[in-house]
Amino acid sequence: MSIWGTILGGAAGMALGGPIGALLGAAAVHYAGKASKATREQIGASQEQAVFAAGFIALCAKMAKADGVVTRDEIDVFKKSFHVSPSEAKKVGWFFDMAKKEVAGFEGYATQLYRQFHNQPAVLEQVIDLLFHIAMADGVMHPAEMEYLQQVAKIFNFPENEFVRIRESHMGPDQSDPYTILGIDHNADDAAVKAAYRKQIKEHHPDLLMAQGVPEELIDVANEKMSAINDAYDKICKIRGIN
Repeated sequence: MSIWGTILGGAAGMALGGPIGALLGAAAVHYAGKASKATREQIGASQEQAVFAAGFIALCAKMAKADGVVTRDEIDVFKKSFHVSPSEAKKVGWFFDMAKKEVAGFEGYATQLYRQFHNQPAVLEQVIDLLFHIAMADGVMHPAEMEYLQQVAKIFNFPENEFVRIRESHMGPDQSDPYTILGIDHNADDAAVKAAYRKQIKEHHPDLLMAQGVPEELIDVANEKMSAINDAYDKICKIRGIN
């Protein structure tokens, strides 16, 4: 199912309150009646996928206001992250603009996502990873964007050390600390290193994230996260001579 099919399916297939429900309702009113037969057959998207997609787009739109400038690089990365096809670009852009114009602040969207996925922290971490991905699209992390990401992480109930771990995986292989990426101290023994690596790989495996509600169209960022975790572990193994 396309990302727009997921959103429209969720909009037409469920009654959800809160700011995300309002956006999905607006999409249903504006587009459901105009949907093609193929799109109508897609109705029935899972609630989790619809809430994830709509909530993430809304948080992207709100983040665009964080530094006061929406760059072309950010828009291009947003579209690439969503695998937005040319035929759907206008519709997804409309949804993005609706969220940006909404009076409700980002806190409401983040809180609703937390309520939906509070038992699935890896899914919430995926939201933050995606937001980092877009914030870094122009090669610069604006201080206001970093503060925005920290506030979203707080609403998601991630402690500061967990936010630091998430942030580190987006610093690039030449600047990141592999121990921080795995969430362990430098003096951890080899057994702890291996256990931390296995835990990270298990929790962030793309197949598991999709099963928990992350749309398939957004899974590229999860693959990048897996790559960062693997690279961190490989670096530590080389340093320590672990086979």
